[in-house]
Amino acid sequence: MDALERELTVLLRRARASSGEMAREVHPELEPAAYGLLARLYETGPERATLLAGYFGVGKATMSRQLRALEDLGLVRREPDPADGRAFLVQLTDEGRARFTHVRDARRQRYVRRLSGWNPAELGDLARLLRQLNQSQEGS
Repeated sequence: MDALERELTVLLRRARASSGEMAREVHPELEPAAYGLLARLYETGPERATLLAGYFGVGKATMSRQLRALEDLGLVRREPDPADGRAFLVQLTDEGRARFTHVRDARRQRYVRRLSGWNPAELGDLARLLRQLNQSQEGS
């Protein structure tokens, strides 16, 4: 268990540093935590702020502040939810999608280079185990 904790700590520290770098590549004023928010919106499409807050395990006030910053940078926009006129859906703007896609594609190329020595079965196992770890953390 000590080795697992040590390796997860290293992985998470590196991931935080990487998120900061990628956020700055998207926009120099973007907070590191906001990169993950852009990634989620890219994957899911329009989503309510309350669902985003729940997914990331942050409070509504924190999510609202992050979304406001993204809006101010022109990376996301809010539109009324057609299913509930009192609520809003958050989605990427064309500019936000283009900037995010550019950075994501560059990151994927770095992964391809770094993992080129791994065999496909190992990569599949790693992806499966990481998914299992992530799913076990949902709702914690």
